[in-house]
Amino acid sequence: MKLTYPACFYKDPVTSAYAVEVPDLPGCATGADNLTDAILMGIDAASGWVLAELEDGRPVPPASPIESVKPEPGGFVSVLALDMIEYAEKYGEKAVRKNLTIPAWLNTFAEAQNINFSRVLQDSLTRMYHQRHA
Repeated sequence: MKLTYPACFYKDPVTSAYAVEVPDLPGCATGADNLTDAILMGIDAASGWVLAELEDGRPVPPASPIESVKPEPGGFVSVLALDMIEYAEKYGEKAVRKNLTIPAWLNTFAEAQNINFSRVLQDSLTRMYHQRHA
């Protein structure tokens, strides 16, 4: 899942550091000492915000059209590109419980092999997702 969000950037005239705000994600703000790091921090902050929503089962807010986002005086708008699958694989922690039904003979075989059912299912679904979104 790839998402884009417009972000407002503000440069401090004294320190040259940048503040970053993502208007579509309430409370999502960060900053850094230079523009490159501010962009990276903006992506990280927005990705963390979105991941928390996804893990809690809430819908992700749609992104505003970039032309509709108006920064305060002295600021500018740029787009942050989020790769939520990559971010979730690295930082996602929430798990959900799923029940499954398999034939008894297959269960006997898997248990004899000490197979972790959750790991097999997760690995298979992750592989399928990557194949479809490559």
